[in-house]
Amino acid sequence: MAVSSCLLGAPVRYNGAHSRDRFLTGPLFQHIDWIPVCPEMEIGLGAPRPTMRLRTDGHIVTRDESADHTTAMTALAERRLPDLDDLDGYVLKSRSPSCGLSRLPRYASGQPGERTDGQPVDRDGRGVFASLISAALPDLPTEEDGRLNDPVLREHFIERVFAHARLREFFASDWRPRDLVAFHSRHKMQLLAHSPDGYRKTGRIVAQAGRRPRADLENDYRHAFTATLAVRAGRGRHTNALQHILGLISEDLDPTRRQDIAAAIDSYRQGRAPLSVPIALLRHHAEGEHFGYAADQTYLDPFPDDLVLRHHL
Repeated sequence: MAVSSCLLGAPVRYNGAHSRDRFLTGPLFQHIDWIPVCPEMEIGLGAPRPTMRLRTDGHIVTRDESADHTTAMTALAERRLPDLDDLDGYVLKSRSPSCGLSRLPRYASGQPGERTDGQPVDRDGRGVFASLISAALPDLPTEEDGRLNDPVLREHFIERVFAHARLREFFASDWRPRDLVAFHSRHKMQLLAHSPDGYRKTGRIVAQAGRRPRADLENDYRHAFTATLAVRAGRGRHTNALQHILGLISEDLDPTRRQDIAAAIDSYRQGRAPLSVPIALLRHHAEGEHFGYAADQTYLDPFPDDLVLRHHL
């Protein structure tokens, strides 16, 4: 994964400080090979440095507008792209005119009708470097550090990152059509939890395996898979996926165990229990009773348990 260098503790911010993130440098650190990136430092600005801001014409300039760094930032993105092509995710520094993903203030660029009192024209900006990277790598899971403080957004982002890694590793192998069918089968419930439409679309693509050129099949499946997982799963869709998995194993469970799992799913549906409770029960019984298809579903084990990401209400 790539990451804004300041989030790993490098003193590269405009004021010479850092913005070390406890989750990135703590629980997640042992699971990730990090690629630190600081666009400002890499175009030679140093730290500390004059603060910068975005203009409505898309330029990134110093606050006093004595220097325009747009051309240098664009050239850096083009140089960096080959190094970032195999990423599984990118965590960017929020509120940065180079790295922020959304809601950045934009200032007047001298167009008629724009305010001239020094206040932002709007807050619709996206960092110059972040915008270029996102346009070049549209399937890449990206997120800002600030949003990762929300447990729902954090869980969703990390789930996408690990799914992207499995997809990347799969397509890097000498795969055959039957292998794609097996890969998709393992991810069915995870895809269903995010988007029933995406679940059906990826299924139709896999159904064409063996009848279409491999490159076309890979390209279509990659886009559909990442787009489906980019949809955030809500409580209702999670409940639907949980009930589907229960249906896969229910005939071989005695009434008491079946009722325990159903009650846990209903408690989650009503917001009285975290997702981790019905997941743990389903995984325990699927593995214990050797229900191979259910036990192999990535939905039950999408990321390392020690990240503790499904325990929020």
